[in-house]
Amino acid sequence: MNNSQESIALPDFAVRLVHRSDEGFINEEIELKKYISSCGLGLILYFYPKDNTQGCSVQASDFTALSDEFAKLGYVVLGVSCDGVRSHQNFITKKELLIGLVSDADEKLCQHFEVIKEKMMYGKTHLGVVRSTFVFDKTGNMLASFRNVKAKEHARTLLNFLKTL
Repeated sequence: MNNSQESIALPDFAVRLVHRSDEGFINEEIELKKYISSCGLGLILYFYPKDNTQGCSVQASDFTALSDEFAKLGYVVLGVSCDGVRSHQNFITKKELLIGLVSDADEKLCQHFEVIKEKMMYGKTHLGVVRSTFVFDKTGNMLASFRNVKAKEHARTLLNFLKTL
């Protein structure tokens, strides 16, 4: 996991957040700066390629398992993919996720963070989301960025990194 010194601001545009509540699902438009300001926590924003795939399931489950520990350190975790709201709801249900997921179907947030890159699969190149994580303090200042991370153990490695801040 390489911590980059780049700095990207949280965007001013609204994003679609899907998360579970006691009554079912909440599907709301939020602005990330206002969201962290209202909850008084820093933000871990992690980008992943696709709901319900093996690596993405491992990563989302790991972030869910550690979500209380991230909260104790003062962070809320949100996953981001280009999947739609219904796909996110199914993913949350199937994997019993406790974290919120941002539906970036128009790829606007992915483009803002420059996580869509050329990738190679089965000998062919295509554009896809490169697994990346960005950490912001509760005022919206970026503390760290990690690009091209591995799904397995990333959440634990990130938690250990945040404990050193």
